[in-house]
Amino acid sequence: MKFLGIPSTYRCYWARARTNWHKGKQSASTQSGAKSNNEVSVQFDTQTNGLAIIGMNRPEAKNAFSANFVSSFNDVLDRVSASNNTRVVILRSLVPRVFCAGADLKERLTMTPSEVGIFVSKLRAFTTRLENLPMPVIAAIDGAALGGGLEMALACDIRVASDSAKIGLVETKLAIIPGAGGTQRLSRIAGPAIAKELIFTGRVLDGNEAHQLGVVNHVVKQNDNYDAAFNKAAKIAEEIALNGPIALQLAKTAIDKGFQVDINVGYSIEEACYAQLLHSKDRLEGLKAFVEKRAPRYRGE
Repeated sequence: MKFLGIPSTYRCYWARARTNWHKGKQSASTQSGAKSNNEVSVQFDTQTNGLAIIGMNRPEAKNAFSANFVSSFNDVLDRVSASNNTRVVILRSLVPRVFCAGADLKERLTMTPSEVGIFVSKLRAFTTRLENLPMPVIAAIDGAALGGGLEMALACDIRVASDSAKIGLVETKLAIIPGAGGTQRLSRIAGPAIAKELIFTGRVLDGNEAHQLGVVNHVVKQNDNYDAAFNKAAKIAEEIALNGPIALQLAKTAIDKGFQVDINVGYSIEEACYAQLLHSKDRLEGLKAFVEKRAPRYRGE
């Protein structure tokens, strides 16, 4: 693997992080059914606090969204939000060939229409929480991301898919529509015409097709471990984690908030975000490191 000018301390960490999660995935894949409090987990970098990896592990239901699954996810987001030093998040599945199959339709059948409405509102609120995490979030799609599973990935900042992934908003095939933000996010990411075609038809794309249409940022050839997208996501995270954490948060704010408004208002948002960095210690560290021709040591201050 080629490291892009990354200090040796970071290289050791990233190699160790990938190894630990490969082991975790192998262990998780042998389980016949995970308990609700193990369905979603998060591992933080204990050395530099640079990375949080959220792993989904509900193999018996292909990581489908049940009430317990969403609750477990929100607990994990609480932990990520409370981790002030986390610079980047990777969202992945620990179940081979699956990212997230969407709603748990077996559980859905037991709900009344009013209960369904409440649950979908909670699911929409969850994807919005994921979208609003202050740090960059990368979705590693190494398998099927359908319905709500794709809606969750669309709430991430960057999406990486394997070429064998199955990606689609398939809700109209069930006589419903995407209800966790999919109609809004897909149209903003790929454009309204593409979003309409994909949602109207319920078409399922492979990774290459999703990349061609702009639904994902990168597509990679799948490997024998079914973690090619995760490996690519880790490489992108390596590049992100080297940069100033406050700058990353404010860049995300400027882009997300500015995209929703007139461009002149967007300029004002950018100016306000930039102003918050003027007196930061990280900004001065960046300038000093440049002059001294060394890697900067950012502390989020």
